[in-house]
Amino acid sequence: QVQLIESGGGLVQAGGSLRLSCAASGRTFSVYNMGWFRQPPGKEREFIASINWSSTTASYADSVKGRFTMSRDNAKNTVYLQMNSLKSGDTAVYYCTATAWNGGSTFWGQGTQVTVSS
Repeated sequence: QVQLIESGGGLVQAGGSLRLSCAASGRTFSVYNMGWFRQPPGKEREFIASINWSSTTASYADSVKGRFTMSRDNAKNTVYLQMNSLKSGDTAVYYCTATAWNGGSTFWGQGTQVTVSS
């Protein structure tokens, strides 16, 4: 089992920045990839970014390239999502995910609300 807890969400003005955190606990030794998804109101969840635990290079959705940056801190079993130049369209519940080597299980956090005011 892997438990994920997102934090850092809240209300931010358009054009501003926000930094989300996702702390992993439990059987973190089996995790090789972590990612971020978001779900705007009334819409389906969409992929935002992901990074391998041993890598410094993240992959991003086209909608956030150049604005969002994902990073990780192995010592803290934590990943971050730095969000810059925020738009009203970025308003969503943001979810953290972790994928384990053994069995390919994917775990989801509870989500954290990000609201961008215009």
